[in-house]
Amino acid sequence: MAELQQTPTPLCCCRKSLPVTRPWCVGDSTRPSAVPGPGSPQCPLVDVASASNFSCFQLQHFHLDLRLNFAVKEMSGWLVLDLIPIQMGNHILVLDSHPSLLIHSIDCKVPRSGQEEPVSLTYRIDPFTDYGSSLNISLPAAAVKPGRLIEITIRYTTTDGPAIWWLDSELTCGQSRPLVFTQGHSVCNRSFFPCFDTPAVKSTYTATVRVPDGVTVLMSASRSAYSKQDRVFQFSMEFPVPSYLVALVAGELQHVDVGPRSRVWAEPCLLSCAVKKLGGSVEHWLGVAEDLFGPYLWGRCDIVFLPPSFPIVAMENPCLTFIIASILESSEFLLIDVIHEIAHGWFGNTVTNATWEEMWLSEGLATYAQRRITTEAYVVRLDALHRQLRLLGDNNPVSKLQVKFEPGVNPSSLMNLFTYEKGFCFVSYLSKLCGDIHRFDHFLRDYISKFKFKSVVAQDLIDYFLGYFPELQGAAVAQREGLEFERWLSGCGPPLYEPDLSGGDPLIQPVQDLCDLWRNIECPDLQTVTSFDLSVWSTFQIVLFLDRMLDHSPLPHGVMANLSSCYSTLFDGLNAEVQIRWLQMVVRNTFYPDLPRVQAFLHKHTSRMYTVPLYEDLVAGVMKYVAVEIFYQTQRRMHPNLRRTIQQILFQSSSTQSNQNAPALSLMSSSSPSPSPSPSPSLTTQPQQPSAKATTTIALRDVNVSA
Repeated sequence: MAELQQTPTPLCCCRKSLPVTRPWCVGDSTRPSAVPGPGSPQCPLVDVASASNFSCFQLQHFHLDLRLNFAVKEMSGWLVLDLIPIQMGNHILVLDSHPSLLIHSIDCKVPRSGQEEPVSLTYRIDPFTDYGSSLNISLPAAAVKPGRLIEITIRYTTTDGPAIWWLDSELTCGQSRPLVFTQGHSVCNRSFFPCFDTPAVKSTYTATVRVPDGVTVLMSASRSAYSKQDRVFQFSMEFPVPSYLVALVAGELQHVDVGPRSRVWAEPCLLSCAVKKLGGSVEHWLGVAEDLFGPYLWGRCDIVFLPPSFPIVAMENPCLTFIIASILESSEFLLIDVIHEIAHGWFGNTVTNATWEEMWLSEGLATYAQRRITTEAYVVRLDALHRQLRLLGDNNPVSKLQVKFEPGVNPSSLMNLFTYEKGFCFVSYLSKLCGDIHRFDHFLRDYISKFKFKSVVAQDLIDYFLGYFPELQGAAVAQREGLEFERWLSGCGPPLYEPDLSGGDPLIQPVQDLCDLWRNIECPDLQTVTSFDLSVWSTFQIVLFLDRMLDHSPLPHGVMANLSSCYSTLFDGLNAEVQIRWLQMVVRNTFYPDLPRVQAFLHKHTSRMYTVPLYEDLVAGVMKYVAVEIFYQTQRRMHPNLRRTIQQILFQSSSTQSNQNAPALSLMSSSSPSPSPSPSPSLTTQPQQPSAKATTTIALRDVNVSA
């Protein structure tokens, strides 16, 4: 590798340049490492979504060295793992991998052992699930000793795995240069690099990325540098992170500083709009969060806006949040998404759920933190949860906070509204138990301090809570009849406690009154209808109105005709979150006069979260021919992953279609709580489909899926 220029240009994730005089070297003992601490889950922890034997090794650090080839859509290079064996007699290293990874060679070296040349290793790749495989590496017996560092180097090439999204220039916003991004949540990064692909394992990492001229690379890293002459970007993440939070984006990207520790990145054609929408809000909300939960530990809080092909609303990659550019249409939704991702800086990134079966430890706590930071649109959230429960039934296991799943089940099936809203209600209940919301803020601040950069299980949180408030432990609140903590975690059905939302009645009551008016009278009095001025309603109120009307579809043709006459022109000028709900009503009620609006919407939008629900509804009804026609007209502007999904919906619908009003179990941001369209029939997961958050975005935009 060519040396960096003497004064490297600070690039994406902080103003601190990487020191040239002290090169990154694997096995650097001065780097922070993921040494198990008091907050680490007790071993052996089992993660059925990982094929790896992660409990047998301590991952101290890893380094990626990659070259991006846009012409053939490949990343090639090598990965170096710094590992310390924990157990005697274990001579097999098992990593999570993916059939899309082409492994070229693997070797091993023991630093400071006198061994000058690396030893070539044998390996075997075995099938694991439809979302990955296992890479079994035989280690030399003489090299493997508990407590002694070994370096494993894997040379490989990526192809078309689910974590890596190559966009041709016509799929970008500017349509001038291609772009690539990765999306690792929850188990997709095993197709980016071989790894312990489990949230139980955290480590620091460094990366070197070589690109063609004119391409800017960003990563979820705390330091960065760039050599323009050699077109080499270097990154360092100095804080331990799980594999799913390693992210990369490369393309024609520019930035504007919007605060002392935040930048906005985007394609040039989007940048001014993004900066105008965000202004100084990032620093403002960071400050509010720090007042509540303690210092922001990641240094930078940058945001990059990605083209509509980005499969979810937002993703909370440390130091560099990914957000879909489509959300810029709605300032209200953008605000909530940004605040939710900021909250993940404490809950999810700093302290992480150790398994995907307890995802609420990240999302439920982040949702609570978001609503402590701002109460904007707070009152409409639980409405969606109750609508889902009415459709699912109280005994559906997907409504549990702790969902046990069998080996082979993709964790994306756990990404649902309950992860966020039921998790939020449990955290709110803990806050109520301690009797003072500010006292609970101090608890959360100390919880972060104790478990920072660790992965935890629910019992860690509960034990710390009861130890922090001994008077509650003495009162046996964990066993309080009807509100037992165990019932909260493993019971089906609605939350056992909900915060008082009566303060939101002035917001919700007009919505309910208008819904009642339209549902009870086919041709309501025009004067009465016009007394409800939707043009002054918030986006959240209009979304809630349309969601509740969707719940009562099909509606009489006369009601649809009058609704269209009153509101369709107004909806045409509003954002996509409103439009998609109205168009779902059009499709589910077979209202042909507004069908051109459906066609125009699908010609304009190529985002998974806006296209898939409409295609599913078109196929579920009598308008499949319309869906096929639109698809053939627009497929060239779709990302291949989305194209495959739509093809499956259109041409394999008999095997995937369910009742039109039945909720998807993957109920849908990144991941942020934004109200979502009424759920569409479930999708069948394909190996090529994106991450957990990708499949969940479709039905859960009210959950703010970012991650």
